[in-house]
Formats: sequence, C-alpha cells, structure tokens
Amino acid sequence: MTKAAAPGFDPAAHVAHMEAQLGLVIDPAWRPTVVANMTAVARAADLVMSWPLPEDIEAAPVFEA
Repeated sequence: MTKAAAPGFDPAAHVAHMEAQLGLVIDPAWRPTVVANMTAVARAADLVMSWPLPEDIEAAPVFEA
C-alpha cells in the first residue's frame, strides 16, 4: 500500500486539468502511469515541504560551488 498525497490533492484531476491547460493528449493506456507518477511527485513534495526550517532562513539568491 502506498501513502496518499497531500489531503485535498487529486492527482487524476490535476493530470486532467493540466492536460487541458497545456493542450496535451494523453493516451488512455498511459493515463494510469501518468497519474501514478504525479502521485509519487506529490508524495515527494510533501516530504520536502514537511522539513522543519527556522523562521529566519532566507532563500539563497545565488548558488556558487
């Protein structure tokens, strides 16, 4: 069993909405795979967004090695 994405996020509805917005045509045979991928991306985003950060942290405008 896989963990669900964020409450209120419907991956299938999101895929359908973005398909229409971008003028894409997703082959029905691929739709379940696209929705599964969007679900995995949403779970990964939930993990990243759940990481605690101090309030005084600011985004770095320039990244240098």
